[in-house]
Amino acid sequence: MTVTAFSHYNLRADRATLEGLCDFYVNVVGLRTGERPPFSNYGYWLYAGAKDVLHLSEAGPEEKRDIAARNTFDHVAFACTDLQATMAKLQQFNVPFTCADVPQTGQRQIFFSDPAGNGVELNFAREDV
Repeated sequence: MTVTAFSHYNLRADRATLEGLCDFYVNVVGLRTGERPPFSNYGYWLYAGAKDVLHLSEAGPEEKRDIAARNTFDHVAFACTDLQATMAKLQQFNVPFTCADVPQTGQRQIFFSDPAGNGVELNFAREDV
């Protein structure tokens, strides 16, 4: 596996917090809202130029976040190559992972946690799947 670039980061929160985050990142930081695949959950993709760099997604009612810490960080994502070698390496190191496909794009995602419990996502283009 070769990591080729930083893809995006995701903040996950209840809808009211999500709206405030979107407003802040658009109006204060200067990102813009843009196209988002038709995921089943509510959210936004925010762009810097032509690149989506921040994904905001609504947390379900069963997902509790530590409100006192105001922590909305969910995961970091990287664009990668060689899906099969990557899955073999994760298995070699006994790292549990799940896979998902992004609607419309054909992109494959691998999700797992680092040793501290932080979420990691590896993205593979349709051509690499």
